[in-house]
Amino acid sequence: MKNSKSYSRNATDLLNRREFIGTTAAAAAGLLIVPRHVLGGPGYVAPSDTLNIGCVGAGGKGTSDIWSVSSENIVALCDADDVQMGEFLKNGKNPPEHQPKYDKANKYRDFRRMLDREKSLDAITVSTPDHCHAVIAMTAMKMGKHVFVQKPLTHTVKEARLLAQEAKKRNLVTQMGNQGHSQEGARLICEWVWDGAIGNVTEAHVWTNRPIWPQGINAPKEIPSVPPTLDWDLWLGPAPWRPYHPAYLPFNWRGWWDFGTGVIGDMGAHLIDQPFWALKLKAPATVQASSTKYTKDSYPLAEILTYSFPARGPMPPAKLVWYDGGLMPPRPPVLDSGRIMGDEDGGCLLVGEKGMIMCGCYGANPRILPETLMQEYKRPEKTIPRSPGIHEEWIAAIKAGKKSTTDFEYSGALSETMLLGNVALRMKDEKTVLQWDADKMEVTNLPEANKYLHKEYRQGWSL
Repeated sequence: MKNSKSYSRNATDLLNRREFIGTTAAAAAGLLIVPRHVLGGPGYVAPSDTLNIGCVGAGGKGTSDIWSVSSENIVALCDADDVQMGEFLKNGKNPPEHQPKYDKANKYRDFRRMLDREKSLDAITVSTPDHCHAVIAMTAMKMGKHVFVQKPLTHTVKEARLLAQEAKKRNLVTQMGNQGHSQEGARLICEWVWDGAIGNVTEAHVWTNRPIWPQGINAPKEIPSVPPTLDWDLWLGPAPWRPYHPAYLPFNWRGWWDFGTGVIGDMGAHLIDQPFWALKLKAPATVQASSTKYTKDSYPLAEILTYSFPARGPMPPAKLVWYDGGLMPPRPPVLDSGRIMGDEDGGCLLVGEKGMIMCGCYGANPRILPETLMQEYKRPEKTIPRSPGIHEEWIAAIKAGKKSTTDFEYSGALSETMLLGNVALRMKDEKTVLQWDADKMEVTNLPEANKYLHKEYRQGWSL
């Protein structure tokens, strides 16, 4: 694997060669070629164009994100870990015909160099650990790039608000990678609720089997050597400096306060999304938390978060309860004996005045309860446009100059709600319900909680 300097040198050489070829070709033809971004301004892409995309993060979800945008021109790949990059290039042959694109793409460790040198980029995907999402996405948006960011959108409440504001200001096409939002079940749940299938909905219960990584532990004390294949300083990004340890990466970063957002950050974007969309929720009025023990370094093994939301137009006030670590709501009496609640990964239960709607993770297999009500229910016409997929929708929206369904306006509000649960978790020993003022973006009854709405970036990093 090449190191960061050779990545950059290689990219520069390729760019110069392309500039040379383009210049001589134009001179020979007697033509002046004007770049498309000049014609249409920052963020402009002609509908007929194939997008030039740079992908930040090659391992984990980064692999599937790269696969999913490979209908376009993959100009650059970036990862601070050469091992992750190498494994993707070796095994990322899905589908195989796209492998030449990956081989030809310029390789980087530092996303800032990628953005600085790859002038042709129209858009980027961001598939890094949570703590780096905001700084990468904001840097790209300020350069006029459309952005796809894996869930959760950000690491802090304030970051989510700022990304949403920037995307709106620059009129960019954005999307968060909560793929369940693009699937059929999520749309059916919305259409049924809006049709009045179970009457007014006043409660939502959401649960998951996560975490499937260590939590409730202390940071390791050993200080092993940093592998030569890893730029540890880049991987840390805006997070506070700490010694390298394999306990943090490539996967278990989710359980550490400085890097991940815990279980609700990982799965809330898939599961809370169902009631958030169907019940047209915005900001909660209150949030409170209870949990098993957590440490100064990592999240608890299990928690319950309870949110209250005010009325929204004709929709009444609603309560939303989140459970993780194997905790679940009580089994509904109307659920047939022997039938699983949700599915193996979790589920959602909407409680209405006439019945309930239950689904699995990602809104899968929604059913009205009791079963007799499901059998009697006459389904309404499908009113929500169907999606070709979370990535495909984003690409199509860029080319058409339209909004995507989980853009930063929507996903920013969803992420704020999710991450407020982590703020409540930090303050659970205060034994009070947090009162939230979304307009002022502050906890009004416990000012000391507001320090957890954002974080101090390490020197050299900013939004």
